[in-house]
Amino acid sequence: MAKPLPVLLIPGLNCSARLYAEQIPALWRFGPVQVADHTRASSMDLIAAQILAVAPPRFALAGLSMGGYLALTIVRLAPERVQKLALLDSSARPETSAQSERRKPQIALAESGRFAEVPALQFPWFVHRSRQGDEALRARVRRMAEETGAEVFLRQQQAIMTRPDARPLLPSIKCPTLVLVGDGDELTPPALSEEIAAGVAGSRLVVIPECGHLSTMEQPDAVNSALVEWMEG
Repeated sequence: MAKPLPVLLIPGLNCSARLYAEQIPALWRFGPVQVADHTRASSMDLIAAQILAVAPPRFALAGLSMGGYLALTIVRLAPERVQKLALLDSSARPETSAQSERRKPQIALAESGRFAEVPALQFPWFVHRSRQGDEALRARVRRMAEETGAEVFLRQQQAIMTRPDARPLLPSIKCPTLVLVGDGDELTPPALSEEIAAGVAGSRLVVIPECGHLSTMEQPDAVNSALVEWMEG
């Protein structure tokens, strides 16, 4: 029997451990599963260093969106510790000025004490167009924001806006890598995952049908199948 390999999961912006509620049971049989704390700093390098300080010596690493940015940062800082890598609905590119402009209304709400209004603005971007009326999913997204809070949200936005370009790192990644994206992801469209997969030799690209940005919540069975295959590979 293969030696257990711990799995480290990193949530996205304004997301809590709830993002991976349906993945943890599927991954547990491969080794202990830990959800990283990505809430306590405002730069990718510092958050990644905090995560590494309490992570197992060697682990499989998966991150969605901002979690993917952090996963790439961890690979840059400690490549020898990452045995497998999964990048879900993410990007290797740095922030663009247009993306930063889109963030400003949400940041202004959080700074003015109206953070409770932010999830409603995020939801249309977070999920597939066919799920816009899914009130149960909307409630789960709102609950994650409540578990995050305004101060953490602002720190995370700062980290995202100042993230480095990770594209030069991609050719150096040698561990088994899964790149997964929803076919209807509007925040990090499939072309960005295709770019990552093209940059990491031997990686596997999976595009999930009828799925937006929050793939782990929208299409958990399909995501779990891809993650299990990644861990077994």
